[in-house]
Amino acid sequence: MKVLGLITARAGSKGLPGKNVKPLAGRPLITYTIEAAQQSGAFDRLILSTDDPHAAAIARSLGCEVPFERPADLARDDTAHLPVVQHAVAWLDEHDHYHPGAVMLLQPTSPLRQPRHIREAVELLTTSGASSVVSVSAVPDHYLPSRMLQVGASGDATLFVTGEPVRRRINRRQDMRSAWVMNGAIYLFRTAVLFEAEPSLYGERCAAYVMPPTNGLSIDTPEDWIEVEQAIERGGSRA
Repeated sequence: MKVLGLITARAGSKGLPGKNVKPLAGRPLITYTIEAAQQSGAFDRLILSTDDPHAAAIARSLGCEVPFERPADLARDDTAHLPVVQHAVAWLDEHDHYHPGAVMLLQPTSPLRQPRHIREAVELLTTSGASSVVSVSAVPDHYLPSRMLQVGASGDATLFVTGEPVRRRINRRQDMRSAWVMNGAIYLFRTAVLFEAEPSLYGERCAAYVMPPTNGLSIDTPEDWIEVEQAIERGGSRA
């Protein structure tokens, strides 16, 4: 199965201006994702979709393809992943007659994913027979849904999941169900799901690829940036 690696990096960012090319521990953020993808050996093509000339130049210098400039209407703050991926796949089909069986979406904001995580996700898609694979990290015990509360208009607290009184709260951690959160490091899907009657990045069956919490860290805020930089300095990103 041909697998396309698609890195997405638009120029605009309100929280961290220029974050995709901003130096993280001495290297532009985007280089972490490009190099992990290349070292994984999982892709027969690796491309960047961007409207940022600086990001495009960095990618080309590292041997990553930048076959087109992303259209402005697909580089807005509110642009979803789906149309960006559909555009890239359709462009490669029209101009290169390239038809991958699967696509992996990789965001530069998850710089601590490692080559083995990419390989293992592709293996999971193949062995599971699922429509897609997403990377997940365990929710810390303190933040499990069964511990959470909702606060109504009256100011009263009730259990978030069931709406029951707080006195019915499960107290022992061992009695609580584990929970997982999509960390944004890996989205892998069979190309066909992009163009179904109800197109998505997931299809009917989505398999979970579990990653260590540190490797699943994502940068959205200045505080996230500091946390990731500290993880790199500790050498804790190589799990």
